[in-house]
Amino acid sequence: MKRQSKKAKLAAALATLLIGLMACEQTPQSNPNSTDKSETTPEKTMPGKGIRVSSSASVSTYGIFAVEIINMGLEKLGYQTEGVKELDIPVAHVSIGNGDIDVYGVHWQKLHEKFFRESGGEEKIERIGVIIADAVQGYQIDKNTADKYKITNLEQLKDPKIAKLFDSDGNGKANLTGCNPGWGCELVIEHHLDTYGLRDTVEHDQGNYDTLLAATIARQRQGKPIFYYVYAPHWSSIVLEVGKDATWLEVPFTSLPKELGEVTAEDTSVEGKNLGFAIDQIRIIANKEFITANPAAKRLFELIKIPIEDVNAQQKLVREGESNPKQIRRHAQQWVENNQELFDSWVEEARNSAIND
Repeated sequence: MKRQSKKAKLAAALATLLIGLMACEQTPQSNPNSTDKSETTPEKTMPGKGIRVSSSASVSTYGIFAVEIINMGLEKLGYQTEGVKELDIPVAHVSIGNGDIDVYGVHWQKLHEKFFRESGGEEKIERIGVIIADAVQGYQIDKNTADKYKITNLEQLKDPKIAKLFDSDGNGKANLTGCNPGWGCELVIEHHLDTYGLRDTVEHDQGNYDTLLAATIARQRQGKPIFYYVYAPHWSSIVLEVGKDATWLEVPFTSLPKELGEVTAEDTSVEGKNLGFAIDQIRIIANKEFITANPAAKRLFELIKIPIEDVNAQQKLVREGESNPKQIRRHAQQWVENNQELFDSWVEEARNSAIND
């Protein structure tokens, strides 16, 4: 009986040990096929770890503001960002095409088409998302002069008497505060002067746009007529408010340089007025190789959207003197704080795109 009891105890012990070993084999330390986010590697949760990103904007402060928001998103994904490089628009496009710069944040899809194509086009550059929607451009004059002389159309400036109202240098021609060389808008203005027969009565003043516009606003404050090119987003739309201080001029018909592609009157009209410039979408462009290697960055760029009203409000701060890079970075940080939940959702979705890639 004792011998049988010992044998029974030994068999039970061996059975218990075997069951334990089998249980261990059926419960692995980790499941390589698991989609549980808690099991993702640090490289996946921070897909930009160890990667430096060079970003750029044009020499306009609204562009720096937008790109700082882009950089803040990249930093949350682990990328190391450099200071925003301010480049002339054609140079920025060439730099993206060559891979000297990874990201450019304020590409106007229609206005900058020429620069896009000449820098390598879709073979070297990818256009992503719409960071600022429905950007507008056109010609404005002060409301007092518009009402007094019933001026509503750019074509009316073919009349030397009308044109002379806006003469600020005494040569009898209207002085149009115009567009910086290299921005793309100067090509449209020059095309319009020819197409609408305005060469004899209008001259296109070019230089530093903000400096010229400040002088234009000073004349308006003195009660003098003003005539100027305007675009939004820009602080001018807040300082010279349409309907109160300024009025849009329509164009007689739609005509744009062939480099901008086919554009219709519907494309250039806002609230029933033909402004002569295509309503545009401001997009992010990136070097093709960079974007292929960085799906998380690409997804972030697809998601980021900044309301044009918010950009105009930031531009008002710039107009009031907060214009250096540190101040603009602070504006971007404040915008992110005011839109934290939305911003965090962009980052999370971008991070998930890398996890699932």
